[in-house]
Amino acid sequence: MSINRREVLQGTAAVAAAGLAPTLGTAHAANLPNLPETMIWTAYDIGAAGYVEASAVAEAFGKKYGTRIRLQPSGSSLGRIKPVMDGRASHGWLANELYFAMDGLYEFAAPDTGPQNLRTLMGRANSLSIGAATDSGIKTVADLKGRKFAVAKSNTSIYAKTEPILAFAGLTWDDLDLVEYPSYGATVKALIEGKADAGGFAPSSASLRELEATRGITWMALSPENKQGWARMKKVVPFVEPFQETVGAGLSDANPVWMLGYRYPMITVRTETPADQTYALTKAVAETFDMYKDVNKVASRWAVAKAGTPPMDAAMHDGAIRYYKEIGLWKPEHQEWQDSMLKRHAAMKKAWDKLIAKTPGASGKSIAEMQALWYPVRAEVLASL
Repeated sequence: MSINRREVLQGTAAVAAAGLAPTLGTAHAANLPNLPETMIWTAYDIGAAGYVEASAVAEAFGKKYGTRIRLQPSGSSLGRIKPVMDGRASHGWLANELYFAMDGLYEFAAPDTGPQNLRTLMGRANSLSIGAATDSGIKTVADLKGRKFAVAKSNTSIYAKTEPILAFAGLTWDDLDLVEYPSYGATVKALIEGKADAGGFAPSSASLRELEATRGITWMALSPENKQGWARMKKVVPFVEPFQETVGAGLSDANPVWMLGYRYPMITVRTETPADQTYALTKAVAETFDMYKDVNKVASRWAVAKAGTPPMDAAMHDGAIRYYKEIGLWKPEHQEWQDSMLKRHAAMKKAWDKLIAKTPGASGKSIAEMQALWYPVRAEVLASL
């Protein structure tokens, strides 16, 4: 039995007030040792792709294993990750707030949310690139120099992933004519209305269809053959990889584009979560794949061969790695990535703790004050790795 998006949304709407993911019946539920009978998962808001996918997996778990899972949706980064950090949720279906939390960036440069000890289990492949209005004549990242570029600095996730794309061509924000807008949606509207020529976008955004129908949309291709370009990108953020996208505005199987690949959502737990539990949950997600893979156009990317391999925004949990080794998926290059991320996390945590210890009144500092103290230290840590 498969689960489709309509069924998930109908079921989740009916139980939204209670916060419980619907189950399909457990009369013939299978036993999976160490899989918790009840769990709390945080996710994006109801209707978001991450929420739909978490709901579908929860529904599959209910049918196959008899579990009961409460979904806790939130529209804010802290609302999704803080319950996991505090132990009030067992798993988070997270986006790049995980990277920000691991490095103490943006709103996570605060005394109680500095570099964290979190680990990933799996992550679904996703993509992003810079899209330009076709009539602007912009065809490559290098062509963006001096052009009007729409940006929403409040959207730290898009902002953080657009910066490495600029680095692909050796550009920085200073090379662009930035036009700031209050939201991601407003940046898309700016291109449609001719107030800007380009911006950083997720190709699946529905509003891009209007841009495609009016000015046209041209995506900046990030060829994996450009080794130097990708090396520059990975110096900016460590979790990116080449991904050939076929789904979204201006894209198709016949017209794919190489984009910045990243993972969203990423199933995330605290480091101290028992390995037997994380092994069981990872195995359960893999074994129920056929039940939820058609819930939307990208859910098929949860296939374990891709979703169970790095890179991700944080190192992977030992229990998940145990499962991947068992099925022959974990390779030497994956372990090399894991070791480098563990080294990075340890260095960040050590430097942060040292900074907090030597800063008088650190607990009362504002985020802006902590950023001013932490960012130079973080830069030193990165230079030492």
